[in-house]
Amino acid sequence: MAFLLPTFTLFAQEGVEALVHALKDKDSKKVIVVSHRGDWRNAPENSLQAFKNCIEMGADMIEIDLKKTKDNQLVLMHDNTIDRTTDGKGKPSDYTLEELRQFHLKNGLGRPTFHRIPTLEEVLELTKGKILINIDKGYDYFKDVYELLVKTNTIDQVVIKSGYPYEKVKAENGDVLDKVIYMPIVNLDKPGAEQMIDGYKAIKPVAFECCFTEVTPEVLRLLQKVKDNGSKIWLNSLWPSLNAGHDDDRAVELGQADESWGWLLEQGASLIQTDRPRDLIIYLQKENRR
Repeated sequence: MAFLLPTFTLFAQEGVEALVHALKDKDSKKVIVVSHRGDWRNAPENSLQAFKNCIEMGADMIEIDLKKTKDNQLVLMHDNTIDRTTDGKGKPSDYTLEELRQFHLKNGLGRPTFHRIPTLEEVLELTKGKILINIDKGYDYFKDVYELLVKTNTIDQVVIKSGYPYEKVKAENGDVLDKVIYMPIVNLDKPGAEQMIDGYKAIKPVAFECCFTEVTPEVLRLLQKVKDNGSKIWLNSLWPSLNAGHDDDRAVELGQADESWGWLLEQGASLIQTDRPRDLIIYLQKENRR
C-alpha cells in the first residue's frame, strides 16, 4: 500500500547568511524559530530526518544534544542512555560508533524506525548553509565541537550554550570562546541570576536563554536588564515550567496563541524555542515577525 508523504514547506528558507545576520542584529524584528530536537513529532528526535523536515518547513534553527561514543565520536543523543530513543540499551559511551549504528531510533510511539543515530559531523554537513544549529547539551565537548566546526566550515551558524558563569566558561575554553557564538542560560527566578547576567558583560552575548517558573516583578526586571545590556532574549515555549504557563500546548491545543507566543513576544523574545515549529512559524507570519 502506497502512502503520500506530506509536504512541510511553508515559506522559502532564507540562506544561512541572512539568518546569522538576523541573529546578530539587535535591531532585527525577525523572531528566530528554534525547533527543539528537530521536528520530532514527524520523525525521531535528533534524527537527520527531523532536521530535514525543519529545513523544508522554513524553521531558522534546530536544537541538538551531544554524547560521546567509546571511540570518542560525537553523536546526537539527549539522554544519558539510548534506552528511550532507540531499540538498544546502555550509554553511548558503552559502544563504538560502528556498534552504536546497529541500533534504530524510535518514533513518537516508541516503535523502531530505519533511522540511525547520527554523528555531529553528519548533521553539520546536512545543515551547512541551510539552517542555524543550537548545541544545548554539549558543553562538555566544547573544544571537540569547535574542531568539527572548523573542519566543516560551519562556525558562523552554530550556537553553543551552557548554564555556567562567564568565569568558568572562559577559564575552561580560553580563546575558543571568542571564536564561536556562545549563549548563556539563566534561570531568572533562581538566586544569582543577576550576577550571572552581569558576569557576561565582558563579551555581551548575542542572547541569553531565559527560564522562569512564574512571572514576578524581578523576572520582568531581569528580562529588561538583558536587553539593556545589549543582548537578545531567547524564551522557551516548550512546557509551562520554562515560561510560567505561556507554552506551546496552550497556544495550539487551547487556541490561546496570543496568551502564549504573543505574551513571549511582548516580553521581548527574539528567539523562541518550540516543540510546534510549524504552528509557530504560521503565527509569526501573521504577526509580521518573519
